[in-house]
Parts: sequence; structure tokens; C-alpha cells
Amino acid sequence: MLYLDNAATTPVRPEVLEAMLPFLTTRFGNPSSHHTVGEGAAEALSDARTRVATTLGMRPGDIVFTSGGTEANNLALKGIGIAAMLHSGAQHLITTPIEHESILESADYLARVHGFEVTSIPVDGFGRLDPDEVAAAVRADTALIAFGYANNEVGTVQDTAAISVAVRAVAPRLPLHIDAVQAAGWLPLDAASLGVDAIALAGHKLGAPKGSGVLAVRGRIPLEPLLHGGGQERGRRSGTEDVAAAVGFATALELAEREREESAERVGALRDRFVAQVLSAVPSARLTGDSTRRLPGTASFTFAGTSGEAVLLELERRGFVSSSGSACAAGSDEPSHVLLAMGVAPEVAQTAVRFTFAHDQREPLDAAATAVAASVDAVSLGR
Repeated sequence: MLYLDNAATTPVRPEVLEAMLPFLTTRFGNPSSHHTVGEGAAEALSDARTRVATTLGMRPGDIVFTSGGTEANNLALKGIGIAAMLHSGAQHLITTPIEHESILESADYLARVHGFEVTSIPVDGFGRLDPDEVAAAVRADTALIAFGYANNEVGTVQDTAAISVAVRAVAPRLPLHIDAVQAAGWLPLDAASLGVDAIALAGHKLGAPKGSGVLAVRGRIPLEPLLHGGGQERGRRSGTEDVAAAVGFATALELAEREREESAERVGALRDRFVAQVLSAVPSARLTGDSTRRLPGTASFTFAGTSGEAVLLELERRGFVSSSGSACAAGSDEPSHVLLAMGVAPEVAQTAVRFTFAHDQREPLDAAATAVAASVDAVSLGR
């Protein structure tokens, strides 16, 4: 069985498991406890925080450990949005229609519960944002701009630095948050170079365990917590910290960053070969997303005249596991909101299949491309 759904989740790396194990066994202390066992855990947590901050080009105090990308995006939108509303009365949010549900539903919550007005900037047929359109949407009462660095379904990479430059020209201190869950390990994450103030990350896309994540948010930006209690994470996320998860996350992020350029080049070449083979062998195949500004490990297609779910089942029967898009939307009968926003017809959007490759993928994907062609042929409607 070849697993081609790495955007959904990845196995824990051996190095990560090894780094975590002491904090699940002998070094099990509560980092808030004022004794030797607790202080040891607190030192490990502080070290993990510093390592993550270094990778992102931020300060240790900017790092909030979370349960994953969904919580990180929720904390960014609700935390920054509500704090801005309380401090200055700002109740306007800018985002896009192709975001992960954790951004879209957080924006909807701010609108429903707190009266925010949400501006959704359209994307083009490749899923790309126009930086000038984003900047033009900025108002005096804008609290936050939030969008994905790389789309989780089609892999299109936004020109984040250009968007930041355009926004800073009209609002120099307006907070800009990116969902970098899919980008980590493939794209640069230095916050200053990207021109962003907040970054959401999830460990299980990088070889860390599920339930680990980070929101990095600059200390100057007020942040209203979602969780109240013991005041951990500098009051921004109460609850006893999962030291093992934090250590695992920091280890996975460091490894991914160390290997990033080589992995991106190697996997990107394998992806390009796979895409060319599928497009050549399957007349109905259409690549979705930008053909060049896309994640090295993502290839997403529509296959008009088929059912995407039927193609997936046939592929699995042949030994290849992939998905129709976001794992969070698995099982839904609705066509992808991402593809619809890109102008894809609903009946075509429902034929989508996404292939996402591992950072350590080294073998050519020729057998997978052959299986795709055979699977599409086997389930094509009207045969």
C-alpha cells in the first residue's frame, strides 16, 4: 500500500518519538510545579519554545503551544479579533473563500456572535490572491487579515510577502495572520521575510504527533484567550502544557526546516513527473491550482465524467491511498468550497482527487500514475 495522503497526516518520525519519550515516562513533571521534577519539565518546555521561535524568526514569548492547527487558527482569529474589538472597536475581518474550515468558521463566529463584518477576497481560477485587492479591502476598523500561505486542497502558494507589502503601504501595523499548516516543511517560514505577525502550524503534518501545534503571534498584538484557568502560556492559553508534544513539535519542525530545500527540490521533481504522466494518460484530467506556485508535495486533479469517491475506492483497491481534499471535510457530499471559489463547476468539483507526497518520497511515482489512469477508466460514467 502506497500512502499518498500526507496532507491529511503523517507518521511520527523516529527522532521525534525518541525526543518525546522521556517526557512521557521518567521526566513527567508538571511545568508549573515548583519542585525539581516540575522545574525539569519547565526547562524542556522553555527550550522547545526557543527552538520553535528560532525557526520562525520570532521571540520565544511569541510562541503559544496549542492542540493543533485548528486551535491555532481559532485563537488567531478570535483572540486577535476580539481583543481589537475590545481595545479599539475594530470589527472588520479580511479573509478568502478558499480557507480551511477553522478560519472560515471562526470568521463566521465573529460575525454571528460579535457583529464583525467579514470581507472575503475572491481568488482567480488558480486559487491566487491579488495583493492589491487585499490591500484595497483594508478599512479603518479592520482588526485582522487571515489567509492560508498554501492551500490545503489544491496546493496553490500565495505570494505572502507581496500581500504584506501591499497591506503595509496602507496599514503598517495591521495584524496579518497566515495558516501555514500545509506550508511547513516545504516553504520558508521566517515571519519577517514573509511580513506576517501570526503563524498557525500543526505538528502532525511534519512527523510530530496529532494534538500538537503552535500559534506564533507577535507580543505587541493583544490576544484574548479562548481558554481561561491557570494562566499558562503567558495567559494566552490556560491548561497544563503537554511538554512531550511541545518537545516533539520543536524536534519535527527543526528537522523539517533542516531538510526543507532538498526535500522540496526532490519531491517537486517527482510531482512534476507524476502530473505530466497523469495528464498524458487521462484525457479528462485537469490539474487544479497554480501549475508552478504550488506545494512540491501536492497534485490535485478533477476527472470529469467520474465520481471522485469512486476513483478513490478503485485506487485503494489497487494499493494506493489518496483523498478527495481536506480530511476535515471527508464524507461530505458537497463539492469542494475551494474549487467552487476557483470557478470550477459543481459537477466537476465532485470529481476531484488530491495526491500529497511525503517529505522523504524518493522513488518515482510511475506506478501511481498508471493506477490513476486505470482507476479513472474503470469508473468513468457512461462506460
